[in-house]
Amino acid sequence: MSAVEDRLAGLGHTVPQVAAPVAAYVPAVRTGQYVYTSGQLPMVAGALAATGKVGAQVTPEQAKELAATCALNAIAAVKSIVGDLDKVVRVVKVVGFVASEPGFTGQPGVVNGASELLGAAFGDAGVHARSAVGVAVLPLDSPVEVEIMVEVAS
Repeated sequence: MSAVEDRLAGLGHTVPQVAAPVAAYVPAVRTGQYVYTSGQLPMVAGALAATGKVGAQVTPEQAKELAATCALNAIAAVKSIVGDLDKVVRVVKVVGFVASEPGFTGQPGVVNGASELLGAAFGDAGVHARSAVGVAVLPLDSPVEVEIMVEVAS
């Protein structure tokens, strides 16, 4: 087990199996020293953990936890490409999408769920640039979606 997985285990998490794509794409691709993940939904055991809009059916606190689940799924997608998560030398960029009720402006706090998990998993290498975007709807009525880009050792 990698040091990254050990840190996640200390937080009560295990790296799940890669979530199956819901359309015509792959969970992640590598080009050179970078791995880009597709947008990851908060899938748990093959099903969405929640549906609905943040600020309506889903609370910001619930959405923050769902964003962490998305990040865990993104970590699984990276692992499927590189094998050993200790090969990740930097989380470069995180993009979080939040399906928001009109008037909800707490997207940064929601996406903190992903950022905090990545920081806990990768330590200093988990500090990243980020965007947190409010949208009208996401696939399968998911409340959140997260994609990441990481640099890996050659």
